[in-house]
Amino acid sequence: MSSSSEWRLTTSYSVIPHERARITRWIGRGALRAASHVGRVANLLYEIARGITEWRIWVPRSISQAIQVGYGSLFIVLLTASFAGGVVSLQTGYQFTGSIPVYFAAGVIVKSIILEMGPVLTALILAGRIGAQYAAELGTMRVTEQIDALESLGRSPISHLVIPRVVAGTLLLPILVIFADAMGVAAGWFASKGSLGISNADFVFGVRFWVEPYDIWYSIVKSFFFGLAITIVPCYVGFNTQKGAEGVGRSTTAAVVSSSVLILFLDALIAQVLLRS
Repeated sequence: MSSSSEWRLTTSYSVIPHERARITRWIGRGALRAASHVGRVANLLYEIARGITEWRIWVPRSISQAIQVGYGSLFIVLLTASFAGGVVSLQTGYQFTGSIPVYFAAGVIVKSIILEMGPVLTALILAGRIGAQYAAELGTMRVTEQIDALESLGRSPISHLVIPRVVAGTLLLPILVIFADAMGVAAGWFASKGSLGISNADFVFGVRFWVEPYDIWYSIVKSFFFGLAITIVPCYVGFNTQKGAEGVGRSTTAAVVSSSVLILFLDALIAQVLLRS
């Protein structure tokens, strides 16, 4: 065997262990990073549970945060829900043609808005609006050492900063979803008259025939878990921000992306658990 062929054979065999080692290091780093995040999130949840007893601190701040979240987000939530209801009605009018009773379309429109469109769209909107705001605010406080100064004074930053945001977002999101569902149904009702030519009596009959009270409870329960996702994740990301202004930008982006993905995951999981029967 020539020297050149021996060199190629040796090189080909030496590359394989090197690639395996690199893949192993990549997997190990990912696993350690994931375990670190799980531990930090668990510690944050523990501190939140401990800080609940300090209600004199977080209750007034929660009220101001709730006003900011609810009043500031109501217009965009209603606007999005109205467009969603109109689009669902137009698409239903395009598909429900032929011998299908027209009141079936009313049930499809209302169920689609209550079960899916209202909670998910509202949560995604607030994940971009409230999630980015929470991550940016807490991230800026972290890199400017305001949180460290609060800790040095013997005050709990969890009770002052995190719990008010989590409580306000978690309690206000179901209320906003109720408004979104009502606006979406009203817009769908109005749009279905033009796209389907449905009468008010047929629309009401279809809603009574298909929609159940459990659907409304399902929408509220799902929005409650969505509220936890869009508040805890941004607060965690912002609370652990590093590397100055660049880190604040990265934390804001990571908070919005992570909370949006978690919302979609929870949507599938809750539907599997609550609607399986």
